[in-house]
Amino acid sequence: MAKDWTAVATAINTRLAELDMTQRTLAERSGVSAATLRQLQSPETYEPKKRSPRLLAAISEGLNWPKDQLARILEGDTPAEADADLRGEVAALRREVAALRERVGELAPRGTSTK
Repeated sequence: MAKDWTAVATAINTRLAELDMTQRTLAERSGVSAATLRQLQSPETYEPKKRSPRLLAAISEGLNWPKDQLARILEGDTPAEADADLRGEVAALRREVAALRERVGELAPRGTSTK
């Protein structure tokens, strides 16, 4: 499968906007030069080069994503699939919290609030 550098660029640009983060801030947080970020953000202007997995991992972490997020996007794993995985994990955590609240409510002395 071909590498989807356009999807990587879109993901980086979208995430920067979501976080209200500048390219300069991302460069500082990730340790990746602004020039390299510029190239990744504009694949139609710059010929994509082979990039190391460490580079994509550093940028992913700089964007507060899991380390492998951009590598997965590059390989064609859509963010929607990743979001679906996260939604499932969040739903499970919410159920667990609700069950724990119920148990705490059962343990609390009568007349005391647990909130």
